[in-house]
Amino acid sequence: MKISHLAVAAALLSGAAPVVVMAQTQSPPPAAATAADMALNGLIADYETYLKATDPFTAASEGDVAAMARTPDLSRSFELAQRAPLEAFVSRLNAIDPASLSHAGTINRDFLLYTLNRSLEGLDYDTGRLAFDSEGGPGTWAIYIGGSTRLNSIAEAEAYIQRIRGFGTLYAQTTENARRGLQTGMLQARSVTESAIQLARNDVATTSDAEPLMKPFATLPASVPAAEKARLQAQGAEAVASVIVPARRAWLTFLETDYLPKAPVEPGLGDRPGGKAMYAYLVRGHTTTDLTPDQIHQIGLDEVARIRARMEIEMRAAGWTGDFAGFLNFLRTDPQFYAHSREELLEKASEMAKRADGGLPPLFATLPRLPYDVEPVPPQIEANYTTGRYNPGSMQNGVAAHYIVNTSKLDQRPLYELPALTLHEAVPGHHVQIALQQEAADQPYFRRQANVTAFTEGWGLYSEFLGEEMGFYRTPYERFGRLSYEMWRACRLVADTGLHWLGWSEEQARACFRDNSALAPHNIETELQRYIGWPGQATAYKIGEIRLREIRQRAERELGPKFNVRTFHDALLTEGPLPLDLLDRRMDAWIAEEKAK
Repeated sequence: MKISHLAVAAALLSGAAPVVVMAQTQSPPPAAATAADMALNGLIADYETYLKATDPFTAASEGDVAAMARTPDLSRSFELAQRAPLEAFVSRLNAIDPASLSHAGTINRDFLLYTLNRSLEGLDYDTGRLAFDSEGGPGTWAIYIGGSTRLNSIAEAEAYIQRIRGFGTLYAQTTENARRGLQTGMLQARSVTESAIQLARNDVATTSDAEPLMKPFATLPASVPAAEKARLQAQGAEAVASVIVPARRAWLTFLETDYLPKAPVEPGLGDRPGGKAMYAYLVRGHTTTDLTPDQIHQIGLDEVARIRARMEIEMRAAGWTGDFAGFLNFLRTDPQFYAHSREELLEKASEMAKRADGGLPPLFATLPRLPYDVEPVPPQIEANYTTGRYNPGSMQNGVAAHYIVNTSKLDQRPLYELPALTLHEAVPGHHVQIALQQEAADQPYFRRQANVTAFTEGWGLYSEFLGEEMGFYRTPYERFGRLSYEMWRACRLVADTGLHWLGWSEEQARACFRDNSALAPHNIETELQRYIGWPGQATAYKIGEIRLREIRQRAERELGPKFNVRTFHDALLTEGPLPLDLLDRRMDAWIAEEKAK
């Protein structure tokens, strides 16, 4: 799951991007809970109330009808106003003696303290100035909200109409944040701005029959009288016409007239005032480590060399007798590796997703209840969108999760990559991990809704590796495709740090992907713009996957014949994600418990 800058801004206060979660009642503390645990539980309950007040998108997904009427406050003034409550939470946490907490309480306390301190540190960087990315701005959120909202009553529909109107404020706040970036020199690159402009033009050209914000009205139940449905749809359409359409035009005008002329050609954040310090902060947050950009760059180079050696083996297994560059050209150009229609690509993805479902029981003792479907990327955004993505659902609101596949530019969507993509975005990747997180009834709200990028994306990449254990890759081409995807993530470490820390050009960054992976040229360009526009996020995948595989190797070594992969994966997933050092601590405790049995 990848969430754009607006989602990050919407979850500013939690220090993590929001995911859709099920409504849960906070479980009472266990009988053996200490007085310190009781104090911590009270603090966590107050923090839950705070998060729900500041993040209406997630609160609405849990059935809060009042929250469905609101959009996040993205203003800088609102952001700065959070310093006092965040510091108050930290003070309360520091007053609790960690030594008096249970093991579970210690993990909750340390995770919450990490989250709060991360949020406080971020206030000084004003990352909201990077108010859009290559996948757009407020218009992208409209598509997401329109596609993920289900209206179950008249009251919800009326609240949702207020949310549509609230998007006008969201557009205005995003513009103001970007304007502050203009004033301070913290700008997106020209190439990213041009991508955002194209998406803004698509938004302006949206016809009434394709309006994404109107889609939820079709989900109203049959129990709502036809006259009421017509009234609600008319009010929604009026809100779009009077608020959203002018806001879209104003956003496009701002990008074209005010922003683009000043957008720098240089791609890296390090070229902006204060950019290197901001980048180091972003890298620390996305990887949840203290690794420096230089250390991450070197890890990337080492991984590129290791993976390249394995790719050579699969290349020979495929019967190729030429050189590596020739094999890449063959994979990128031979028609046998490409679907002939959008429908065919979607059908192949669906078949793979269902086959992956069948491979889960040998690897997992606990599986989520929430189902997922397979859908195409919406046409309004497919040109600049990634190959595939996962969007969480909500059991509470009756919304399935979505594995979405980009069905545009079929000659750039090789089928030998599709197995790895499916395992990453659907199962056993993001759907299993995030849906189990949603269903973790014993965990506090802030943990059920946290998106720890290094864990979440590390798990997705680890899941591609699990495909080998599942026997999922059927040909040397698919196995090479899996390695090509792993190489893609290794090159991210090299390219992201190269662009934003070492001052590389786009061509320098491009070379790693072009020369070492089988990624199609269009995908490489789309990905480059994503890294330029979303600094640091791409470093989380490989760093997280490396740590997860190290933890598994440690468990296998320590437990020997007692190691059970199903219970191991349950221990990793059923309590939700954690920053990597805390994950190490939790899993070491689990290993000790298993050893003692």
